[in-house]
Amino acid sequence: MLTKLYIDGKWTEAVDGRTFEVLDPSTEEVLADVADAGPQDGLHALDAACAAQAAWGRTAPRERSEILRRAFELVISRTEHFATLITAEMGKPLAESRAEVAYGAEFLRWFAEEAPRISGRFTTAPDGRNRLMTVKRPVGPCLFVTPWNFPLAMATRKIAPAIAAGCTMVLKPAELTPLTALLFAEVLTEAGLPDGVLNVITTADPGAVTGPLLADPRLRKLSFTGSTAVGKKLIAAAADQVLRVSMELGGNAPFLVFEDADIDAAADGAVLAKLRNGGEACVAANRFLVHADVAEEFTAKLAARMQTYPLGPLIDGRTRAKVSALVDDAVDAGAQVVIGGKAPEGKGFFYDATVLVDVPLTAKLLSEEIFGPVAPIITFTDEQEAVWLANATEYGLVCFAYTRDLNRGLRLAESLETGMLGLNTGIVSNPAAPFGGVKHSGIGREGGAEGIEEYLETTYVAVSDPFGGM
Repeated sequence: MLTKLYIDGKWTEAVDGRTFEVLDPSTEEVLADVADAGPQDGLHALDAACAAQAAWGRTAPRERSEILRRAFELVISRTEHFATLITAEMGKPLAESRAEVAYGAEFLRWFAEEAPRISGRFTTAPDGRNRLMTVKRPVGPCLFVTPWNFPLAMATRKIAPAIAAGCTMVLKPAELTPLTALLFAEVLTEAGLPDGVLNVITTADPGAVTGPLLADPRLRKLSFTGSTAVGKKLIAAAADQVLRVSMELGGNAPFLVFEDADIDAAADGAVLAKLRNGGEACVAANRFLVHADVAEEFTAKLAARMQTYPLGPLIDGRTRAKVSALVDDAVDAGAQVVIGGKAPEGKGFFYDATVLVDVPLTAKLLSEEIFGPVAPIITFTDEQEAVWLANATEYGLVCFAYTRDLNRGLRLAESLETGMLGLNTGIVSNPAAPFGGVKHSGIGREGGAEGIEEYLETTYVAVSDPFGGM
């Protein structure tokens, strides 16, 4: 198992020789001791990325495309290896880990196809005196900070468009789940990625390592996925060098069920939206807003489905303690437990699938990101109230809505303050679609045709009239 830093195409120990432990959240046992990078290691990684940038930026788009395509095929061929590792360090059931491998690999295939399609434009100025030309070029060396909940997919979602655009990068994976990123670096090397294009630094002290990188004038781009609180600090740190930033931050996704919805379909979609990744996802449904006329039926069907859904552990004890505290706060405020509401005894950071009703609007779990298998249900009486409740948050990453009324669906698309809307579906993530939010949920988009633009600069060239004003 790879446990070293990956800098300039070489596997190396941290400068000071330190390591940190990676735990299996289902057993609380140590999986591996991983190199613990310090500030000097981070700067070495940036040195390598900067040294490789000029040559890599001039690499033919087709060559970059073929590297990504080979990486896609290698990841797919090693699905079981990746899935087993993801389950070991993150805790999700093996079937969900396999699904993450398939999802993460698709970013490699998608951006392999986007690399040769980078284009500018050529047109005549409105006054006819000049020709206007735009060309695209790589942003330059990037710093990527990825979360623990999707250790492969969150890496490929950033690395793939950067490779396609011709950028070099330093990746800092989450200290809770670094092993998958190290395996992916090995795959990219096998796929033919040149030395220095991707550098991976693992550390138990992210701030000490990323701080000097953000202050370095050679770095040109920061992409972060994680909490809004940390994202705000990184945006502030990036301001001194006026870095390009992409931020995929927290969420508080409402799941709306209207009186005309197919309740069985809504319950099926709710389970996917809530329990995928055990609820440890920024797009997980956080608040269930259900029309009063169908609330009892929906609650019963959702609870029945959640009771039989296979759950892995939460990532660590701190996360489980937060989930437990949010549930206790809601119950103390008057919420009723339909199922769950507790952590089982024994090893591992498990928490039971939980459904709450009669949840008061003052309960903390309606305003905070739960990141666990807890579904709080509140009711509404009309569309206007539903939209108000859905928008009553600082976040705006994703919303879900179930209705048979097409006009209502279109109204929701324009009235909900969100970057994404799942209309009669519990899953919105797709490599071919732009992923991202509004308000405190982030800046920029990942995936889709929009995703590669985050790694490209536009240069405008004014060309004199070739006819000399004739």
